[in-house]
Amino acid sequence: MASLTVSEEELSCPVCCEIFKTPVLLSCSHSFCKECLQQFWRIKKTQEWPVCRRRSSREDPPCNLVLKNLCESFLKQRNERRSSGSEEICSLHSEKLKLFCLEDKQPVCLVCRDSQQHNNHKFRPISEAVSSYKLNTALKSLQEKLKRNETMKGEFDETVQHIKSQAEHTEHQIKRQFEKLHQFLRDEEVATITALREEEEQKKQMMKEKLEEMNRHISALSHTIKDTEEMMKASDVCFLKKFPVSMERVQISSQPDPQTPSGALIHVPRYLGNLPFRVWKKMQDMVQNTPVILDPNTADPRLVLSDDLTSVRNSGNKQPVPDNPERFKHYFCVLGSEGFNSGTHCWDVEVKESKRWILGVTTASNRRKGGVFFNTDVWCVRYRWSFVTGFGVEQQLDRVRVNLDYDRGTVSFSDPVTNTHLHTFTITFTDTLFPFFWCHFYSSLRILAINSQ
Repeated sequence: MASLTVSEEELSCPVCCEIFKTPVLLSCSHSFCKECLQQFWRIKKTQEWPVCRRRSSREDPPCNLVLKNLCESFLKQRNERRSSGSEEICSLHSEKLKLFCLEDKQPVCLVCRDSQQHNNHKFRPISEAVSSYKLNTALKSLQEKLKRNETMKGEFDETVQHIKSQAEHTEHQIKRQFEKLHQFLRDEEVATITALREEEEQKKQMMKEKLEEMNRHISALSHTIKDTEEMMKASDVCFLKKFPVSMERVQISSQPDPQTPSGALIHVPRYLGNLPFRVWKKMQDMVQNTPVILDPNTADPRLVLSDDLTSVRNSGNKQPVPDNPERFKHYFCVLGSEGFNSGTHCWDVEVKESKRWILGVTTASNRRKGGVFFNTDVWCVRYRWSFVTGFGVEQQLDRVRVNLDYDRGTVSFSDPVTNTHLHTFTITFTDTLFPFFWCHFYSSLRILAINSQ
């Protein structure tokens, strides 16, 4: 097939500036891609021609078959040139591509350089441009990025599995805690009903005794009445002889009748009065309120938290947990789950099971990765660990009390066992503060419930 002498510009749609795709011919002799024309009409909401602005009376212009065949032949030849390595020839002027336009970022020939299209543009020889635009560095960067993304994808997969494991474990703990509450309520129900049945038996036994007494009274009355009736039927002499005895019996039988005893009925208010409130008050003795709950999503991988999230232990071994942004990495720390930005707050920590420990508060924005956590925004006391900032405690303690007054800007530490003040930091707080706990290898810390402080 002979090479086409038309240029790419002559075969380009005036609307999209690309090689015609399904060209249609208008009565004004202009041609456009069918889709470009339809889209132009949709935007304009009128059948106006894009170039000459005349109005078309036809909604479906005919296909320009000649132009369509030319475009297909041009594209075929261009693809053949690219596949054969002849892309070094300018498609507009059939000249060798010797220069690189720095503005348009494309190879050009000498004729292109002198054309109006590249007026005032800067050029470099192809060989110089290649050395500047070699993709080795970019390719290496992309390869490294791909590797990082693949690693991150693996971490995401592990995070999904961790989320599933977290949900299952949390659901198990929820059911266990509610089962304790349910069992407590069942026990209270049994105890209350048992007390009711005991009172029922006592009251029934009392009424049974009263009933027996009543039966004896009725029997005695019946005999007296019968004897009196027989005596009244006797002769006058006999009647008079028995009269004193009969009157004595009548007088005995005419004593007051037995009465229904007071308090014979069930004391219903004892069982139903404020029943939910009384059960709730009892429940307070079995439940505990811990002022600070640990956040497992912030714990260093070596730390293991208790199921109730009130104690932490350093196992010395890294746990398979995601490296999420909230988690500590380097220092053996864990944060409380709730931040404070106003008010007063107090919590006691049992430290007697830890050979070295650090307690205090830090800001929400403090960095948790790497060895910079203790460099700023940390107010703490420490025991037998002098490598970080904070107030050093010399004596071994069983407990440490932390008192935070956010509004007054103070954090105080004391020994609640001996009521001894340890240290107070004074500063104007502007960020949300979180309790934090540092636990050394094979040691443990425990936050105490309020009713055990």
